[in-house]
Amino acid sequence: MTDSIMSKAATMEIPINSNGDTGTLPEDDSLEQAAKLQWNLDEKVGSSRGTRDLQQVMVSGPNLNETSIVSGGYGGTAEGIIPTSSIKGPAVRYNSEFNKRIPVSGIGSSMHHSSSSSSMTAEEATRGVAVEKLEFVKKWGLNTYKCTKQMISERFGRGSRTVDLELEAQIEVLRDTKRKYENVLRLARALTNHFYSMVQTQHALGDTFADLSQKSPELRDEFGYNAETQKLLCKNGETLLGAINFFVSSINTLVNKTMEDTLMTIKMYENARLEYDAYRADLEELSLGPRDAVAMARIDSAQQQYQVQKDKYERLRSDVTIKLKFLEENKVKVMHKQLLLFHNAISAYFAGNQQQLEQTLKQFNVKLKPPGADKPSWLEEQ
Repeated sequence: MTDSIMSKAATMEIPINSNGDTGTLPEDDSLEQAAKLQWNLDEKVGSSRGTRDLQQVMVSGPNLNETSIVSGGYGGTAEGIIPTSSIKGPAVRYNSEFNKRIPVSGIGSSMHHSSSSSSMTAEEATRGVAVEKLEFVKKWGLNTYKCTKQMISERFGRGSRTVDLELEAQIEVLRDTKRKYENVLRLARALTNHFYSMVQTQHALGDTFADLSQKSPELRDEFGYNAETQKLLCKNGETLLGAINFFVSSINTLVNKTMEDTLMTIKMYENARLEYDAYRADLEELSLGPRDAVAMARIDSAQQQYQVQKDKYERLRSDVTIKLKFLEENKVKVMHKQLLLFHNAISAYFAGNQQQLEQTLKQFNVKLKPPGADKPSWLEEQ
């Protein structure tokens, strides 16, 4: 398309007189027409090239030396070919090298370059995350393999095992104590449920006796005495329930929170012990092998990993020792208070000593919930 346009711009129809002289050439008109043609060409190629191409045309002028001019007179019908070498004036010259200096893509190439850079950055980030995950899986698989190998060796009596006899004995005592306290907690909850049912039955029986005392004049006194007795037993039973619930709550906290937290630390300690023995056995195995450069590099790496696992094992062993000590002190303090509360409350209730029962709850700061406090409110039920 550029060649066709430039060929039109290079061939121009110029009027001449009847004598064949060109006379005065309309240089302004030829320049204006050439400029318009070049401007249209720039709009097709790109707006960024327009100004520079127009300046090129104005400087060069129309080049007619390489063209032929078709002439026609003012009213004559004869046409002739006039050589343009005799014409003096500006010429239009097409600079074919100019278009090669300015890329046609323009802004589009820079946009493509920026999008390519951003996509490459995203791919590099994704590749980095994938490499990290792969490295993590590799380390996890190697560690799992070593620990499994060590565990199987210990189970079949082939591998050595690091044992702290004093600490192992304390851990076993704790586990046995936890099992026994769980049994106490289960029985105390069963007692609470049964006693609560009895208190509810006494409450219903007292209401029934009171109703019958109103409707049976001949047995009013007898029904009235029994109604008062059942209501008093119901009130004392609710007080005793408050003490038993406090006892159950304290035992539950001791067993399922304090002891469980210590056992979780013990589990971490046992895992660290297994890893420590696994890396220790791996280091011993490498030390018995050859001593070439590759083997020495592996031994150094195994030594570093062994040291890391050893530090972790010793740190967790210290944590377990401290937690066992504090747990024992806390257990004695809590159980001393709770067992004394349970004994005094049960004794006062079955002795019928209401004042002693209430005094026991005040002594241990046990607050009774008002009747119906456990039931949800009307808004919570909606």
